[in-house]
Amino acid sequence: MKLLDDPALRQSFEALLETYSELLVGDTSPETVEQVKLWALYNHIHKTMPALANHWNANHPEAKAAVRELFEDIKERNRLRRERQPNDPTTSN
Repeated sequence: MKLLDDPALRQSFEALLETYSELLVGDTSPETVEQVKLWALYNHIHKTMPALANHWNANHPEAKAAVRELFEDIKERNRLRRERQPNDPTTSN
């Protein structure tokens, strides 16, 4: 797959993720970018295959709690970023 094999494309995609992280929560540290990746992936799974997410949640209650904590953290950081930059056109309410 070209995205995985081409270093320039991979670097470009990583830059996209950093920009998304910056716009979402105001931080591009490697840890935050990784948190945003996990948040986005779980969010997509939950929306596109809710039965799978529910099954996983039922079988992994500790992981479900960790995902919930991650969601709350991302939500709060996004709220704080929006408050700091209220006129930012990339902010959606």
